[in-house]
Amino acid sequence: MLLAVSVSAAAETVHVAVASNFTGALRLLAQSFEKSGAHQVRISAASTGKLYAQIRHGAPYDLFLAADRARPERLEQEGLAVAGSRFTYALGRLVFWAPGREFEGAANVLLARPDVRRIAIANPRTAPYGLAARQTLEAIGLWQRLQGRLVRGENIGQTFQFIASGAAQMGFVALAQLPEESPRPGYRWLVQPEFYRPIRQQAVLLRRGADNAAAAAFLAYLRSGEARRLIAGQGYGLEDDE
Repeated sequence: MLLAVSVSAAAETVHVAVASNFTGALRLLAQSFEKSGAHQVRISAASTGKLYAQIRHGAPYDLFLAADRARPERLEQEGLAVAGSRFTYALGRLVFWAPGREFEGAANVLLARPDVRRIAIANPRTAPYGLAARQTLEAIGLWQRLQGRLVRGENIGQTFQFIASGAAQMGFVALAQLPEESPRPGYRWLVQPEFYRPIRQQAVLLRRGADNAAAAAFLAYLRSGEARRLIAGQGYGLEDDE
């Protein structure tokens, strides 16, 4: 009984702010991490830009799993994150998806068709996958031409819902949102990496979590072989692959 009380007293909760694209993967990681029974994981998901703003305004997060490197780096510079704790936990991959479409041509031909009226992307100002979508459209010469057809999601999760629900005919999402084991029909184009800057998704320990044993333990777990296998299995690249 005394041992049980001691373990319970030592257990802590880590509050993780996570970019929308990584929410599903984080849930799997949290389940695996919590099997030890030592600590618990609480998850809050939104766009990277929105989470960054919340952290700057005092949101009670211990860890930040962003979809870019810019915001975690900025938090370090601003003294809101622990220096030296930042690392790349995943490399994001962008995919163009047109559900229900059977098309044999290139994606730029499909995007430019006059019957395509609504194309979803995440907001490039706040969501790294949205910025990657903009860079891709610029690379294939369609960014300006498609301005009147673009529907912007607040984050990549909302963008996916726009497409899946039919509110948009097609759009750019994270590869992790279209797992191979539960294929969704339609046209897909895995965007070549040279069309957008690498989506280096970085984690950082926030100042609020500096003395939180659960935060330190979960950050260490993210670097483990088990966690990396789970992350790769969800459609992400790993830093060592580059």
